[in-house]
Amino acid sequence: MQASHLSFTCATRALATSLLLAAAAHAPVAAFANPAPVDTPYPGTLTLQVDATDLDRRIFRVREQVPVKPGPLRLFYPQWMPGTHGPTGRIGELAGLKISGAGGQPVAWKRDPLDPYAFMLDVPRGTTMLEIEFQHLSPVDRESGRVVVTPEMLNVQWNAVLLYPAGHYDSRITVKPSLRLPEGWKYGSALQAASQNGATTEFKPVSVETLIDSPVFAGKHMARVDLDPEAAAQGRVPVFLNVMADVPSELAMTAEQLAAHRALVTQGDRLFGVRRFAQYDFLLAISSRFGWIGLEHHQSSENGVAPGYFAEWAKTSVGRTLLPHEYVHSWNGKFRRPADLWTPNANTPMQDSLLWVYEGQTQFWGNVLAARSGIVPIADMRDQIANVAAWAEAQRGRTWRNLQDTTNQGVMGDRNDARDWRDWQRGSDYYDEMVLVWLEADMLIRDGTAGQRSLDDFARGFFGPTPARAGNDFAPLTYTFADIVAALNAVHPHDWARFLRERLDTRTTGAQAEGLTRAGWRLAWSEEPNSASKGFATRRRFDDFSYSIGIHVGKENAVNLVRWGSPAFEAGLSTSVQLLAVNGIAYNADRLKAAITEAKSGKAPISLLVKDGDHYKTVSIPYIGGMRYPKLERIEGTEDRLTQVLSPRP
Repeated sequence: MQASHLSFTCATRALATSLLLAAAAHAPVAAFANPAPVDTPYPGTLTLQVDATDLDRRIFRVREQVPVKPGPLRLFYPQWMPGTHGPTGRIGELAGLKISGAGGQPVAWKRDPLDPYAFMLDVPRGTTMLEIEFQHLSPVDRESGRVVVTPEMLNVQWNAVLLYPAGHYDSRITVKPSLRLPEGWKYGSALQAASQNGATTEFKPVSVETLIDSPVFAGKHMARVDLDPEAAAQGRVPVFLNVMADVPSELAMTAEQLAAHRALVTQGDRLFGVRRFAQYDFLLAISSRFGWIGLEHHQSSENGVAPGYFAEWAKTSVGRTLLPHEYVHSWNGKFRRPADLWTPNANTPMQDSLLWVYEGQTQFWGNVLAARSGIVPIADMRDQIANVAAWAEAQRGRTWRNLQDTTNQGVMGDRNDARDWRDWQRGSDYYDEMVLVWLEADMLIRDGTAGQRSLDDFARGFFGPTPARAGNDFAPLTYTFADIVAALNAVHPHDWARFLRERLDTRTTGAQAEGLTRAGWRLAWSEEPNSASKGFATRRRFDDFSYSIGIHVGKENAVNLVRWGSPAFEAGLSTSVQLLAVNGIAYNADRLKAAITEAKSGKAPISLLVKDGDHYKTVSIPYIGGMRYPKLERIEGTEDRLTQVLSPRP
């Protein structure tokens, strides 16, 4: 063999060897399929220790012990979150992951390149317990995400601080959690304490499923209110309101406010007939810094509102449907759950085809209970329903995207309203639009039974004293479309399948307002905003011209909504512009209102000077309809059945 040939061959072999070594270094730790979860107990109990004392940097420090046996193992970070209806687990906030085995020896891990929520590793021989450490880097400001830690309060969502082994139902994996809080802080949670050692609480062992469903609110300024003081004496399970706030004064409740929240519990009993929980804890944060939230759990709910919830009670009732909505979810969504939404663990994809029941009917009952309890005055609730009817009528996207398709919004990973053309693209419309549909169903039942039955009977029969699964009164009972139809027919025979499918599948214009008509009311228009319109615009800090020229004007005079097909849309406006002047004078809300009113004469169009990036332009809007705000108007000669729906049950 010639020297030159030998040199080439050796070099080739060396290169091949280095490539093989490089490939091996980047290969999975162990090549094995993602194990399907099985309904068998996971051997042993996980231990989870969370330190939540780093308020300055908003960092949760996590230590976890997972009993294991040698061989391939896959650990999951929760991805598909109950209540958000989509893959909303924030895996990017996990950092500093370190896994150790017997004798503290490091155990190599590798993220699944096709599933970033899964970590693959081989448990070494002789290792029976993995020691896991990592940090959850919660957002430090709103630009990074929802703020869950401030100097005065924090929110522990256990799914954010947990790794769990694949291969078993979440309900069959036991975990013993503990939480260290800042000194002197109080907390609220559906979890039950087992022991207290200084600022550290050790909770009783629960399943991973229950842990994820049992968040903690903790704060420097916190109060706990009993919403059913007679529960024990009357043989009922307790309900509590746990409130934390930026300042102590925000915790103060008047007798009227306390009575309304207690009435919510009473009216819930009268609607559903039975409490499907061992104890219920409302978790309420009143804060300007803590991130807004409304998230249901079986035995608790996370609720975040702006300052003034109690202190400015008389100013507006907008936003006060939050607690009633989340409370209803304990029955609708948690106890009874759509079959295709239920999953065996938090890393199995959900399907959302029945969210028009899970969320849509909850929105209906949340509004109803808010009114029946007095948390929202009946007149204010009528105004809110007027706004829903007007909003639905203006949804141009209904011509191409039916209501059923909007239930995919969570799976699409986009449940928020940050869309440029909201009424054309549509969003989670199954919430509010179904309020009108379920109102119509209620009216059909009342019509068909001469007023003897109503949708209340459906709620009690379907969500109330339903036979529970053996051994666990609170295990989710799933339902299908056919179950909904059968339950409605049990209340009043009707072609409910056709009724629902027509309203879910039809692509058309206009609101589904038949229910309002049957209830004795119709959508009408006024030049002055109703109480809900004023409250919502004040709360969200925008000037509302959405039903006249078709825009909202927000902070720094930015146009943050343009209705598809509206006069502003036809004039070429989009949400990229800043409004500078109206008819040649610097913009303010009163000047635009005056210009819209003056334009009713038809003498001249409305002239707007706008800034789009570095470009300025003047647009002309030939609109003569005046200011328009929704209201409900009684239909003469009809029975006022809407007020009957909203009135408290004796």
